Formats: sequence, C-alpha cells, structure tokens
Amino acid sequence: MKDPSTNIFLVPTIALVITISLFVFFYRKAEDKGMYSWFLMSIAIISFLLNTIWELAHGPLYQGYQYDFQHVSICMLASLEDTMVVLILVFLFGVVFRNVFWANHLTMGKIIALALVGGIGATIVEMWYTSKGDWAYADAMPLIPWLGVGVSPILQFTILPIIIFFVSKRVLQIK
Repeated sequence: MKDPSTNIFLVPTIALVITISLFVFFYRKAEDKGMYSWFLMSIAIISFLLNTIWELAHGPLYQGYQYDFQHVSICMLASLEDTMVVLILVFLFGVVFRNVFWANHLTMGKIIALALVGGIGATIVEMWYTSKGDWAYADAMPLIPWLGVGVSPILQFTILPIIIFFVSKRVLQIK
C-alpha cells in the first residue's frame, strides 16, 4: 500500500456530512427520540463490529497488507466509514419508504433493493479508489470479470448490511 492520497479522505468526509444531515432530518421527525437514537446506535455498533471483522479478514487480499498497527488502524478507519455508509443506507431507504425504521421489517423486495444498491455503490467506490491508486489488490483477490473490482469488498456491501439489520432487530427484540 502506498501512502494514501488526499482523495482517500473525500468519500469519508462526504459520508460524514450526509450521515449527520440525515440523522438530524429524521431526528426532528421522530416521535420517540430515545427509540430513534437507540435504533441507530445499535445499527452503528453492530455495523462497526461486523465491518471491522470483515476488513481485517479481507486485508490480506490487498497489496502490501500486514497485520501491523498502520494497516489495522486503516481497517478501523475503513470500518467507521463503512458504518457511516450503512447509516446512509438506513436514511436513504427511510426517505424512500417514508419510515426510518424500515429495516426492522425487511421484505424480499427490500432485501434485493438493499443488496443491489450496496453492491453497485461498492463497485463504484472500488473502481474509483483503485483507479486513483489509493489501494491495489493482491493476486489472491478474486476479481469480478469485466469490472476488475474485488469480489470481497463488493460482497461486503451486498450482504453485510442485510446481516447488520437482522442482528440489530434481534438486539432490539423487535417483532
């Protein structure tokens, strides 16, 4: 891994601004602000934990990755960004479904939409970062033909948000 360019800070900065803006938007509309905050906190904590595990597990699929302080720290920062993206998905789908708690009532249609949006978004981000040279794949990374992006990061945002929402529903014990 080469030293990251300033471009690598652009997406997290945009994600943070969007996350805060949408949090405030839905907070103002929430009837039960405590439940709203607990709902998002549970998603954020579960998202951070699961994304950290994923980031550390697929780290060796990137060139130059080592389990040292620098690389583990980058994985932790990536997990924070991943968590913000999961929250953005909650909020954006909340706008579409006119209910920020939509993730507590997943239907097959919502799962498919979430997987598509997550997978397409991850593909675009991976293409952008790899084209800028902010990271590169090791030979061990399986690639999606014609796109040249890694399978692991695409799967991360295709399936992990769904798992996060199922786990968070269990944590909140919502029926």
